[in-house]
Amino acid sequence: MLTIRNLTYRIDGRTLLEGADAIVPAGAKVGLVGRNGCGKTTLFNLICGDLSPESGDISLAEGQRIGRVAQEAPGTEASLIETVLAADTERTALLAESESATDPHRIGEIHNRLADIDAYSAESRAASILAGLGFDDAAQRRSCSSFSGGWRMRVALAAILFLEPDLLLLDEPTNYLDLEGTVWLETYLQRYPHTVIVISHDRDMLDSVARQIVHVDNGKLVAYRGNYSEFERQRREKAELQARRAEKQAVERAHLQSFVDRFRYKASKAKQAQSRIKKLEKMGAIEPVLDETMPPIRIPNPKRALSPPIIAADRVVLGYDGKSVLRRVNIRVDDDDRIALLGANGNGKSTLAKLLAGRLDPMEGSVTRADRMQIAYFAQHQLDELRPKETPVAHVQARLKFEEDEKDVRARVAQMGLPGERMDTPAKDLSGGERAKLLLGLATMGGANLLILDEPTNHLDIDSRAALVEAINGYEGAVILISHDRYLVEACVDRLWLVADGTVSPFDDDMEAYRALILGNARKGKAGDEKPADKVSAADRRREAAEARAQLAPLRKQVQAAEKEIARAEAEIARLDARLEDPALYTRDPAKAAQISKDRAQWVRAREAAEEAWLEASEAYEAAEAGTALAG
Repeated sequence: MLTIRNLTYRIDGRTLLEGADAIVPAGAKVGLVGRNGCGKTTLFNLICGDLSPESGDISLAEGQRIGRVAQEAPGTEASLIETVLAADTERTALLAESESATDPHRIGEIHNRLADIDAYSAESRAASILAGLGFDDAAQRRSCSSFSGGWRMRVALAAILFLEPDLLLLDEPTNYLDLEGTVWLETYLQRYPHTVIVISHDRDMLDSVARQIVHVDNGKLVAYRGNYSEFERQRREKAELQARRAEKQAVERAHLQSFVDRFRYKASKAKQAQSRIKKLEKMGAIEPVLDETMPPIRIPNPKRALSPPIIAADRVVLGYDGKSVLRRVNIRVDDDDRIALLGANGNGKSTLAKLLAGRLDPMEGSVTRADRMQIAYFAQHQLDELRPKETPVAHVQARLKFEEDEKDVRARVAQMGLPGERMDTPAKDLSGGERAKLLLGLATMGGANLLILDEPTNHLDIDSRAALVEAINGYEGAVILISHDRYLVEACVDRLWLVADGTVSPFDDDMEAYRALILGNARKGKAGDEKPADKVSAADRRREAAEARAQLAPLRKQVQAAEKEIARAEAEIARLDARLEDPALYTRDPAKAAQISKDRAQWVRAREAAEEAWLEASEAYEAAEAGTALAG
């Protein structure tokens, strides 16, 4: 359990937390939310002991281990799998000691502890985590230094997940993940056996993982039950109730004050007037919930309409240095298209975006573009192109080709979603979200016909993301979107393209189907290959029922076979546990004890594999059985 009592912390004269209290039960899944700059990351630093509070205290259950992703990505020559395994320093030390220990009792203690921490299955667990985060077997054997910073941050995340601390602190873990990695992480955290506190501006992640929300609100920590959607509903209801109470109190105050003003100097009413004065003094003010409305973001509409298609690619091959990344690219973009690019990082989404933006020429094939088309291209790496010492106002003035007075320039900056007090702040002192808004505003100033957004939500808080959704939906040009934020994709696009297997193809289904596909649970192919339910004939239903019945027998055998394997593995584990309980074994034959521990770990892995096979076979059997019943 994590307990925070009366916590106060100030930085540079600004109060971030004041008298804050919170209790996080063991095993809880908590989403920590609040505006950028409200103190969420500072709270993590306080919990970890990297900062000391001005007052109050933070306590954990004795012996609890805290885990947090390292701020610096690993860049050594060690392989990815070695780097992740090295995160468990106890396992590493025990294995090293087991090579040199000679005392039989100590050897027994070492191997007992290695068995307790499941040390012999560590490599398979580490490999599974790395695979979930996008590293295949070959990549896992490469050195960390051979990967870019973003990919190395995934390794840092894998290391802390492998360590499996009692309290896992994750600060924007999806910033370096693609959609596939994000979906995997959500599923992993749902099953995580200990306490998780995650700072995230990804609504889908908070809805999927969190069972409690802690809101950093005006220096306090306010807890809400449920996921983020429940938090929004409760907070909205609380705000409405408090506003009604404040309005009612204001009416009552006005009534009391009116009586006092009329009768306080009249002898016959003086006593009653004094009574109402005391009541006014005792009446505590009901403060309305602070309005945290995000300044809107506005994207200028195209200056001129273009005839479709605005871009068409025919048999295009894309790549770098003579090596192709995408082949057989045949696509068309119309003037009102809203398209999201799906696919794992490294499959070529950004490469395709560069082609559409005119920043990469095809190796083969042809691309046609509408005359006088203007394109706005936003990518996170462009943040480095901002001039650190110049303010947003100066950046906008430098882009203008004609004179505008300061009032008009500031109006343009305001449309980018930057409030007045931040307009004169040097870019280096802006938050990541503010710099992203400035960059987006600069890219779209000219009234583009096509808006290409490559991960635009990194560094944006939830309210800023909502403002971006409104801006994109209010924009009248075409949009190409790459994002791991499913909420943004679902709210803004009407077409999906899947970039995979070296080409680009339509994905004729929704984001939920794509999520199922990522997790390997898609029951059928693309929705476009299926017939609408209301148009399926009786003959089709009978055929499907026959096919489903034909599937039942082998699936039933698979379920039964998996059950036998589970029983066999459990029997072997029980037998080996009985042998390991003999203390004389470690003195008589320590090498045998070590081998038995390794054998036990292998049977544990075999049981896990059998359980996974049983689950898959059971789901398939139930689906086929349901299909038979439905058709019948």
